[in-house]
Amino acid sequence: MNAVEVKGLRKSYDGFEAVRGIDFELRTGEVFGLLGPNGAGKTTTVEILVGYRRRNGGEVRVLGADPGRAGRSWRGRIGVVPQTGELFPNLTVLEHVELFAGYYDEPRPPREVLKLVGLEEKDGAKTRTLSGGQRRRLDLGVALVGNPELLFLDEPTTGFDPSARRAAWETIRALRALGKTILLTTHYIEEAHRLADRVAVLRRGEIVASGTPADLIAQAPATIIRYRRDGEEVVLETEEPTRALHELTGQALRDGFDLVGLEVHRPTLEEVYLSLTEEPPE
Repeated sequence: MNAVEVKGLRKSYDGFEAVRGIDFELRTGEVFGLLGPNGAGKTTTVEILVGYRRRNGGEVRVLGADPGRAGRSWRGRIGVVPQTGELFPNLTVLEHVELFAGYYDEPRPPREVLKLVGLEEKDGAKTRTLSGGQRRRLDLGVALVGNPELLFLDEPTTGFDPSARRAAWETIRALRALGKTILLTTHYIEEAHRLADRVAVLRRGEIVASGTPADLIAQAPATIIRYRRDGEEVVLETEEPTRALHELTGQALRDGFDLVGLEVHRPTLEEVYLSLTEEPPE
């Protein structure tokens, strides 16, 4: 079953087409990553999916409803962490979560939410005193307190240091273990690789590749094999690295030479991403 279905989605602003007829689906229980550089259309897509912005064309179903027409009960089934959240500076962390809990019929206990996002020791701190990473955790807590089925996380770890980012990853993994469905936008390739079951890469409002991270890596250019023989560097490109290495080592054993400095370089997801999103020359 699909939690989200998007077909031919389009959105324009004053003649500029920010989203250009994209198609994808998000399966119930998975983490789906929307990748792309700034301006690729990620945030616009999320805003349409959560009902914040109207589309110009295409079909969208989120939890079985059109977000442009869905009502209050539907909104209680989704949680949103926007790219930039607005918090009340003079409320404490606990008061903040309790306030938003009051908007839902069956919220999660606020202290349970604070524990889940790693803010239980900050429950009495004023929001204005929090660090950037702690504020993003509170944004996530606000999104979780309604106990949503589906979470939209729009670049949730922007501005995090490496330690805070990894802590956020553990939280997202915990949410998935609880059965949540998650749509994650990010331009951190390692984040998508670590968290997402499947990804779609956006460039200029179009999806240029989609699949599992392994699928995208498999679409990459050939594997590079390098070694030195008789003082000269030898470079081989191959689509069958296992076969090529078997033949090369067999030849080296037969002919009695060493594969000095042997290196095998398989393109990473980051390299694939950069090749997909690089701008064509003018």
